[in-house]
Amino acid sequence: MEKTLFEKICDKEIPADIVYEDEQVVAFRDIAPAAPTHVLVIPRKAIPRINEAKLEDQSLLGHLLLKAAEVARSLGLGESGFRLVINNGSDGGESVPHLHCHILGGRSLQWPPG
Repeated sequence: MEKTLFEKICDKEIPADIVYEDEQVVAFRDIAPAAPTHVLVIPRKAIPRINEAKLEDQSLLGHLLLKAAEVARSLGLGESGFRLVINNGSDGGESVPHLHCHILGGRSLQWPPG
């Protein structure tokens, strides 16, 4: 099976503006930002989407969310606020079949989203 774009970023086969990484997750700036700060946090484990996560992924999913908040704070979004978004499937806006969390901030975000 061919690697996803995000697996290639994790494996350093494709360059990315990485802002954080550890043994479980990688965070990097989105190449088509939807806000002044737009960072993706992805698990190194290739889980296609949240709908396909398993009970065995529970610890990893918690780590993903906690690191997303930590990265947002490190980027100066802790006080003003930020949004975390996880898309699932084509109707949910998923464009890469590898679970990822968007950190959006740096401006006032409207609700409901598009």
